Amino acid sequence: MQLEIHNLSKTYSNGVQALKDVSLSIGKGMFGLLGQNGAGKSTLMRTIATLQDADTGTIHFNGIDVTKEPEKLRKTLGYLPQEFGVYPNVTAEELLLHIADMKGIIHRGERKDTVEALLQKVNLYEAKSKKLDGYSGGMKQRFGIAQALIGNPDLIIVDEPTAGLDPMERNRFYNLLSELGENAVVILSTHIVEDVSTLCTDMAIIGQGEVVLTGKPHEVEEELRGKLYEMPVSKDELPAYQEKYQVISHRFFAGKMMITVLAEDPPSNGFDTKVPSLEDAYFKILSQN
Repeated sequence: MQLEIHNLSKTYSNGVQALKDVSLSIGKGMFGLLGQNGAGKSTLMRTIATLQDADTGTIHFNGIDVTKEPEKLRKTLGYLPQEFGVYPNVTAEELLLHIADMKGIIHRGERKDTVEALLQKVNLYEAKSKKLDGYSGGMKQRFGIAQALIGNPDLIIVDEPTAGLDPMERNRFYNLLSELGENAVVILSTHIVEDVSTLCTDMAIIGQGEVVLTGKPHEVEEELRGKLYEMPVSKDELPAYQEKYQVISHRFFAGKMMITVLAEDPPSNGFDTKVPSLEDAYFKILSQN
């Protein structure tokens, strides 16, 4: 089970080049696509999901030429876009039954069992008879997750899926995605570093439409070991440290500004060695672009 993306490029009519020669090889399990808003993540997800065409390049999944046979991919695809609409005056159960019917689950009993199991998985069973216009943002997001899982898809794409979820819902979603990754290719597109470090066995960072890094999260972190240093400074001192060192990030911690510096050798006195995280690797990439 493999998704192969080769030399994918896309330029919109306004001249914005959203994808620049993107190539990725994604196997079974959780794959994280990390990048800022506007980096090209959603364009790539929509292209894989056959919602738009690339200008150049190819996509193959399990023997399917996605650009030439989009209907074949759609039969085995589950997709949760960053923004999606719902019919407001129907219930969650009614709409999921309708979507299951469109996905080819034609037997009424099987449809009912499938929908009820999904409603339980995303913690919406008690609200299954409530109309969707009465759902909160988090509930609508969970509904979107449920519809993406109908038909046990082999390829699941989720674009910024934890937006609007409270911590408990987010944790439940983490567990669900991890379970799905045991038997499918799951692509998690997000700008939240914790989502990738928590869930994914492989990842890529995309910036300005280009893949700038690929690897396993723990290996990406290890490449920075022994090269990161941190120290609390006053806000007024920050520009001077930015001038002298490669400051990849700064944040407030316990009322003080903490700067993180990338250096081959220990900086001046006062700095402590920092254990690297995936967030540090992400900030390093952003500081170079």
